[in-house]
Order: sequence, then C-alpha cells, then structure tokens
Amino acid sequence: MYKKIAIIILFVIFWFAMYLVRYETQTYNLSIPQAVGRIIQPLVKDPLQISYLRQRDYSGSDLKIEENLANGSNYKRYIASYVSDGFKIYGLLTVPNGDVPKGGWPAIVFNHGYITPERYTADGNYIAYVDALARSGFVIFKPDYRGNGKSEGTAGSSYFSSNYDIDDLNAIATIKKFNSINSNRIGVWGHSMGGHITLVDLVVSKDIKAAVIWGGVVGSYNDILYNWQNRVSYSPDAEDLKLRNLGSQKLLQKYGTPNENPDFWNSIDPIANLNFVNAPVQIHVGSADNQVPPDFSQGLSNRLKAQGKTVEFYSYPGANHDISNPSFSVAMQRTIDFFKKYLQP
Repeated sequence: MYKKIAIIILFVIFWFAMYLVRYETQTYNLSIPQAVGRIIQPLVKDPLQISYLRQRDYSGSDLKIEENLANGSNYKRYIASYVSDGFKIYGLLTVPNGDVPKGGWPAIVFNHGYITPERYTADGNYIAYVDALARSGFVIFKPDYRGNGKSEGTAGSSYFSSNYDIDDLNAIATIKKFNSINSNRIGVWGHSMGGHITLVDLVVSKDIKAAVIWGGVVGSYNDILYNWQNRVSYSPDAEDLKLRNLGSQKLLQKYGTPNENPDFWNSIDPIANLNFVNAPVQIHVGSADNQVPPDFSQGLSNRLKAQGKTVEFYSYPGANHDISNPSFSVAMQRTIDFFKKYLQP
C-alpha cells in the first residue's frame, strides 16, 4: 500500500518538475530571443566583414565605351560600363589627350557621395571636381554603383551593405586592365559616402597607391549609428534617410549593438582595420560641414597617425560639406599635388 503511494508521489513530482523546466525554457526563449541570437550569429560569416572582402575575388571586366561625350579642355570624355557581380555598371571615363607616357597613364577611381539614385547621372554630377583632376594628366573613372543612374541592380546603403564596396573594388580591377593605364599607379578619391567606400578600398585592396578623402563619412560604426545625424543641422528627406540606414536594424537585431558585440562590429569596420592601410592618405574637411561631423575626418587622421601611416590632414575654416570656393581651389590643388607626388613618375 505505502509502496504504491510512494510510487504515485514520485510520478507526480517527476511530471511537475518536467512542467517547470518546460515552462522556464519557453519563458526564456520568448523573453530574450535576440540575446540568444547575438551569441551565435558572430560565428556566421557576413559579407560586410573586412576578412571576407579581403578574400573575395575582384576580377572586374573589360571597360566598354558606351557613348562619346563632348571633350574637355585637354581630355576626352566617355560614358563607359563594366560588370560587377553580374550587373552592368555605368560610369564617367576621362582620358588625357597626347602621347601616352612611358608605362601608361596614372588613373584615379572617383567615388561620388550620396545623390538620390534615380536622379544621379554619370556626367551630370561632380563636374568641377572631375574636370580639375582630368586636366592634370590622370585617367578618371567615376563608377555609378548598382542602382544609381542607369546602372543595373538595386540601390542600397553604403554602410550596411557591401554592394557598393564590391562595385568599387571591381571598378579598380577594371580600370587596371584598360589600355594605356599604368596598373601600378592607381589612386582613389572619395567624397562623403564615397569617403567611406574609399576607406573600405584602402583596407581591402593592395592596388591603391594613394587616396584622398573630402568630407568623408569615416567615423566608426558606433559613430555612424549614434553620433551622426543628431550632431549635424542638415536633415535628409525620409526616403534618403531610409536608404542610408537600410539594413542597419537587421544587423542590430542579428548581432546586437557595437557596445554589446564589439567583435562583430569591429570585424566590419574599416576604422578597426586600419592596420591594412598601405597607401598614403590625404584628408580634407570643411569646419562648417553641416552634413557630416568634421571630427569624423579629424578622428581618422589621428588614428592613421597613431598607427604610423602616411597621412595629411587639412581643415578649411567656414567651408561646407563640398568644400566650395574659396576653399575649393586650395583643396583641389593640394589634392592634385598629392596625386602627382604618388602616382606620376
């Protein structure tokens, strides 16, 4: 009799314990599913990671002339195209007149800043910037990036997707193959969003011999997420801001914040990988930039110097995001002199 009662009691206790375990497990999974995900997700490779981008192949393609444009003062202008990840990407190409120098022309890949993708045109933006560099004896190639202008693919964020970085690295590979180019004298210029792309180029590609950044979005990912828009007076419209941040919430949900998961965010952040920079860098910023905090540029300069890299830094009192005149002429001449020093024989 007592034996049967004891067995029944043990049976009840067993099933009650199982119920508690099951209840607590369900409660745990419902209350902090993101915390669980943040522990395991960094083990999965992400296409934004610098290690992934450094191992990836960038073969580019042959550069195809699509259209002849009106010539510049001492150079020819074309709309050209290449292939990146299967997408046809358009861009503006300029080639100096005259005899090709021994070894070929030095070339600059020109990384434009954010312009509403459907309004962007290969030959209608950054006219004065391209003209100044093209007149100075460089081949210039300004890729549009996927989804911008007439380029195939879908436009996205330069910060939370590697698509534009991949397009630019394929542009570098493509221009190296172009006839009359000296493949050992490739430089990169970037403005604003293009400054971020240029910084990724610098930590991924071994082909860059000099880089110049104007008003770049070159803060850390923690800065881009939390110390950018709240520190400038310029407010982009809703659609532009949505495209800028596209993919950010997915990354935050998957990996947590930079403070919660510094290993992952450092793995995708060019700022945390400056040890891979081998080229000299010149940085320009307007002190009155109301679109990107000027201390992003100062911070990058300080970090490069701390790592013993070759860097020049120039700040222009009262100058805006585009470093317009009267500062434009000075900044552009410094840019040209820098590229001549490192790219021309």
